[in-house]
Amino acid sequence: MKVILNIFVESKDLTKVTKKLTEIDCIEDVYEVTGESDIVVVLDVPDVLGFREVLKDQILGIDGIRSTVSSVITYIHKKDGSIPED
Repeated sequence: MKVILNIFVESKDLTKVTKKLTEIDCIEDVYEVTGESDIVVVLDVPDVLGFREVLKDQILGIDGIRSTVSSVITYIHKKDGSIPED
């Protein structure tokens, strides 16, 4: 299961938080972004309970993270410029 997680961070902790996020195995991508959130990550987890565990036990334990908003990817219409075959 793929999850997009928007992370809101204390500004002074941005570098420290991004470094910690890169150390979590199931996180595939870490992006520093403009807009409402500060960081966007893409996770690959086995299921909802797996996501809950990573979020609760690893991500939310990182000092400097204020809050998160998650979105579960339900279907991929196009990725890396290509339409996936069903």
